[in-house]
Amino acid sequence: MNREVVFAQTLEQVRKLAKEQGNCVSQEQVRDAFGPLELDNEQLQLVFDYLVKHKVGIDQPVNIDDYLSDKERDYLKDYLEELKALPSRSQGEIEALTLSAMAEDSMTSNRQAKQSLVEVYLKDVADIARLYAGQGVLLEDLIGEGNVALAMGMDMLGSLEKPEEAPGMLMKLVMDAMEDYIQENVSNEKTDQKVAKQVNKIADKARELAEELHRKVTPEELAQETGFSLRSIQEAMRMSGFRIEDIEYAEDSL
Repeated sequence: MNREVVFAQTLEQVRKLAKEQGNCVSQEQVRDAFGPLELDNEQLQLVFDYLVKHKVGIDQPVNIDDYLSDKERDYLKDYLEELKALPSRSQGEIEALTLSAMAEDSMTSNRQAKQSLVEVYLKDVADIARLYAGQGVLLEDLIGEGNVALAMGMDMLGSLEKPEEAPGMLMKLVMDAMEDYIQENVSNEKTDQKVAKQVNKIADKARELAEELHRKVTPEELAQETGFSLRSIQEAMRMSGFRIEDIEYAEDSL
């Protein structure tokens, strides 16, 4: 198997182990896991740095709140304070609500049970969001995505055989929703960066050609002189809001 694939799989296994241990692994566990790859000390240090960056403590748990901004900490404090107003439920009450929510019917009692059960798990969603914070998305948005997944999960409870299976299924849905949101945000950010880079390239070429001609240039001239396709130039013009100053815009494009 490809060494890079083995490395990626091993890293994922270590992160999974860390989650099972309260987001913490020992140096020895990491060294044992990567032992077959025979990493040197510098390479292992990069692994440790990566884990810490992703909120995995080495030998001791990390302080999750260190990854939150002041604004996010204030938001979380206020949000958790609001949740205190919700009814406190005993384990027996939670099980009864779960059984009612699992019932395959549309009765008012079933809907009320689902709503009450959502309230039970709202704090858990916030706790999970803290674990995913610091990855380029707002804590508030993570909580929002998690709460939507939690509400949708209520309609899936009927597929369970036992009520004790509910917490695991619901929290898995919440984590998947947050991970998907983070991944989508990363993908969008990469796309935005790629677009910005392309716009800057075309703007630079337009400036160079404009300096040679001592006037603004048309998209057609720019395409002919630079090798950029007319379509890519027009797209860059649009993405810039038609503000590449060295290009002569037709009135119908403004």
